[in-house]
Amino acid sequence: MSLYERFRDLVKREVPVALATVIEGPGVGAKLMVSRENETEVVEGSLGHPELDRVVARDTAGELEAGRTGVRHYGPEGQATPEDLIDTPTVSVFIESFSPPPQMWIFGAVDFTAALGRVAKVLGYRVTVCDAREIFATKRRFPMADEVVVSWPSPMFENRGHTLGPRDAVCILTHDPKFDVPAVQGALASKVGYIGVMGSRKTHAKRLERLAEVGVNDPTDMARLMSPIGLDLGGRTPEETAVAICAEIIARRTGHSATSLRDTSGSIHS
Repeated sequence: MSLYERFRDLVKREVPVALATVIEGPGVGAKLMVSRENETEVVEGSLGHPELDRVVARDTAGELEAGRTGVRHYGPEGQATPEDLIDTPTVSVFIESFSPPPQMWIFGAVDFTAALGRVAKVLGYRVTVCDAREIFATKRRFPMADEVVVSWPSPMFENRGHTLGPRDAVCILTHDPKFDVPAVQGALASKVGYIGVMGSRKTHAKRLERLAEVGVNDPTDMARLMSPIGLDLGGRTPEETAVAICAEIIARRTGHSATSLRDTSGSIHS
């Protein structure tokens, strides 16, 4: 199978893949491809020099992780600062990343779930709703979801948690300890970029106690939990709450400053 055929197959199957192509300098048109499937990174193709391949493969993997596309410049043997190489041609490499849509897993088939799913779809997320109660977790109740899964959180994370990355979000909207504690445990064990947990400050304090009882009390892990969930926009309705949650996800992903409810004091409703 040719590199192009492999690339086409990976994109079709929504496997994260990035293609690096020499667009200027020695070896114009040469290609190198980096893909990541089932936590395994595969490098295929060559740009003409083993050291250049090594450096570009490393950078391409980084761009793929971030979902970025752009041009990088190197020396013909992979030197990272080709501008310092006098009378040496620069190799310009166009790195194009193809990543599947970011995922949002919503745990709990509750009133807020449909609103959050709708807003998430507008932002381009692939939405999965998960609840162990078959009577509530139905496609009819959540037609906006790409997938509705009847399951407890632990099997979801055991089977598919490895697919979550920095661009993805887990939103836990339940108040049932049997459900939200394992959901938080599973999310913390993954590489997901955002973990939001619904509930008042009092509810979250009790949740932290339950997490500590099962051995989840590392300060670094606790800092990943955004609870109360969402930015402090003053919203009350499910739709307004959904906007506040998605706004917080955007702010956390981009690194922009915003006031999270977690970082305020007093009542979460003014």
